[in-house]
Amino acid sequence: MSFLLLQTPAAASPLLQFLPIILIFAIFYFLLFMPMQRQKKQQQKMLSELKNGDEVLTNGGIVGTIVSVNEDDTIVLRVRPDNVKLQFARGSVASLVKAEKKS
Repeated sequence: MSFLLLQTPAAASPLLQFLPIILIFAIFYFLLFMPMQRQKKQQQKMLSELKNGDEVLTNGGIVGTIVSVNEDDTIVLRVRPDNVKLQFARGSVASLVKAEKKS
């Protein structure tokens, strides 16, 4: 009788069993979480550097020029065409509008 047929294969290492899951988490971290953290840091930096005269776009789609930046995390925007002044939370600013050079 052959004993080779009765032998069971050696059990795989627990690390090798979890290796695909670990690789999936590593891929998610490098492709999703790191870029999101980098973008969040850039947004926070932009919000902290807002100053009078900057032209900004709010999350609601309103474009205006900053008239004043208050210490209670609010800003006052002057919106054209009627030069209406609106007060916004600093966090509602989506981005800075790049002023095009006029020739």
